[in-house]
Amino acid sequence: MTDVEERLAALAPVLAGGEARIADLSLLTGGASMETWAFTLVLASGESRALILRRGNSPLAAHPGSKPPLRIEAELIAAAVAHGVPAPEVVHICDAADGLGEAYVMARVSGETLGKRIATDPAFDAIRPKLARQCGEALARIHATPPVAELAALDVRTTLANYEETWRASGAVRPTIEAAFRWLERRVPETTDLTLVHGDFRNGNLMIDPATGLAAVLDWELAHVGDPAEDIGWICTNSWRFGRPEHRVGGFGGLDDLLAGYEAAGGAPIAPERVDFWQMLGSLKWGVMTTMMHARWAADPAAGPERGVIGRRLSETEADIVAIIERSAA
Repeated sequence: MTDVEERLAALAPVLAGGEARIADLSLLTGGASMETWAFTLVLASGESRALILRRGNSPLAAHPGSKPPLRIEAELIAAAVAHGVPAPEVVHICDAADGLGEAYVMARVSGETLGKRIATDPAFDAIRPKLARQCGEALARIHATPPVAELAALDVRTTLANYEETWRASGAVRPTIEAAFRWLERRVPETTDLTLVHGDFRNGNLMIDPATGLAAVLDWELAHVGDPAEDIGWICTNSWRFGRPEHRVGGFGGLDDLLAGYEAAGGAPIAPERVDFWQMLGSLKWGVMTTMMHARWAADPAAGPERGVIGRRLSETEADIVAIIERSAA
């Protein structure tokens, strides 16, 4: 019995009482700082519940970067669900007595998360036209959710400066990236109403049911306080359209439908030029990140091809940057 299995077995009665036990434990993903485990909680009555354990790789490891601790992430998801956001129910936030380190348990939601399939697979043809509006409604509810204490605020000027500093340090030269920096510097919006921002709301982080549509918003680890238009621009970024560039929202829908759903669910109107700004910044950010990943692969190809493959996606970001510049000049 592994350490995780042993700890979850001890946690099962806390989650469901009596003689509850766990079954079908499997590690879904593993990384430098995070693990995702799937398991089944079996009650004494024979009923069962499919659950997910999200856990830091090391109980003693500090949380990386500017991401909120998992406790804050879990509290955010619970608050969002209470405000009508489709997201997994948080079942338990672990403490020291549970012995699992920084972790929480949430309900497992059924559906598809692969962006390419959601954008192109015939199984999603019937629901695809409704997805952009559903995403707008979910974003309005996310932005209406009061941020939990300790959540960081992220200023747009600081974000832009940080990415430019990273870019300069890399020594890379790409005229399109330079044009994006200059375009953004001239158009930094003044934002007065900061809200909770998901931070990574895009096709690939959404659980989609082929019959009903948006089942759950996942991956809240980049949540912060910021400009609500950031989330809208990010899902419009070309890299998350998965080969369907004609569908600006996630490769499956249009901006008009997204904004209509957003406003219908209580979101404040967002001007198209503000969406363009955040879409441009999204492409710039991803362009910088893909360049860094390719550089790491070039320095150590033995580490595997994944970073090199992601690095090739720089061209997607540059196509998006050029399209936005052309649209703004029209």
